[in-house]
Amino acid sequence: MQMFHSAAALVPASMVPASIPSPDWSGFDIPLPWGSLRIHAYALCILAGIIVGLWLTSVRWAKRGAPEGSVWDIVIWAIPFGIIGGRLYHVFSSPDAYFGPGFDGTGDLSLIPQIQRGGLGIWGAVVLGAFGAWIGCRRAGVKLTAFLDAAAPGLLLAQAVGRWGNYFNQELFGGPTTLPWGLQVDADNANFPSGYPADTLFHPTFLYESLWNIAGVLILLALDRRFHFRRGRLFWLYAMYYTLGRVWIEAMRIDDAEQISLFGITTRLNVWTSIFVFAAALAVFIVLGRRKNADAENVFLPGREPAVETASEPAVTDKMDDGGSSPEHAREQSEEHAGEQASGRRAAADPVRDPDAIVSDSESRDNLPDNQNGPGHSSAPTEAVPASTGGTTSTKGSPDTGKSGASATGSASEPDSTR
Repeated sequence: MQMFHSAAALVPASMVPASIPSPDWSGFDIPLPWGSLRIHAYALCILAGIIVGLWLTSVRWAKRGAPEGSVWDIVIWAIPFGIIGGRLYHVFSSPDAYFGPGFDGTGDLSLIPQIQRGGLGIWGAVVLGAFGAWIGCRRAGVKLTAFLDAAAPGLLLAQAVGRWGNYFNQELFGGPTTLPWGLQVDADNANFPSGYPADTLFHPTFLYESLWNIAGVLILLALDRRFHFRRGRLFWLYAMYYTLGRVWIEAMRIDDAEQISLFGITTRLNVWTSIFVFAAALAVFIVLGRRKNADAENVFLPGREPAVETASEPAVTDKMDDGGSSPEHAREQSEEHAGEQASGRRAAADPVRDPDAIVSDSESRDNLPDNQNGPGHSSAPTEAVPASTGGTTSTKGSPDTGKSGASATGSASEPDSTR
């Protein structure tokens, strides 16, 4: 096996078909009246990462019941702050090119704003980007922790895509390797390490980190679906996962970086940063897991919840709108309507009597003799009933016969006895 590796190391990179070739394209120029604008592939990778990260974040943010459009109110602050923070962290973690070795002043400060040349430190981007997100969240009335939980998988996806910018810039690669996926680097590139043969293959650390991040996106989504992390716990889980991979990936790199000695160990600044961030994220994740918060599902800040609409009574509203009636008037009309319905039900329950029979009974009572005044006297004057061969007719409304009013001599119970 050792002989195999030795033989593979002697094979030129141009004869190794299973290696990753160096890029032959790093951007394009846009002609302008006063010259041309150079669009770097590195910048395009960063932009593509931002787009896919925003897409995933917006989908997750909407599912959590956040107000529509609030994600843009937040990222408009988070992205610029994140880019500035990432650049500042890179400058101070790799200061030689900007300040000179040992800060002797021989560096070129004009290189600091030239982001297109590469160089964005993730931890500066996260810290300052989170500050920008906090500003946006306060303005949108939502919780920063809720947004960070929604954005954690999207942030990792953006890093996975953006890492390919290191490939086009031929930077931040690892040590020499004979593996089939070794990376070719142009010997005339400024980042090619001195002291190595031109056909040397290097570890594609950009690819390792990109694949690590993509796997992390799937893991975070699966864990969040299973456990429903809230209060920022998914974000701290992201920090633990990313730093766990960053430690061994960063240790493989051979580019110039700030070296820090702690506990008798001298290594790159980014390695120590990843270790400390991992420990802090683990502690915060445990502490937050022990807290109980019944309002963890709510994404709104206290007092910024949307107003709840209550349904009003349609009948009263119509009355007020049309005639200006008050609620008391509406209740009175309702009671009158109920009384009319009750009267109708009582009338329906009583038996229907013949109107003619009612009139005949009333007239019969009027024709009865007054027992108190003696015979021949009635209690009320009545009209004479004319004789008829066809039966009796009602005396009420009959024409005047010219005779003086006389009292009835017959019984009221037998009106047809005279023929």
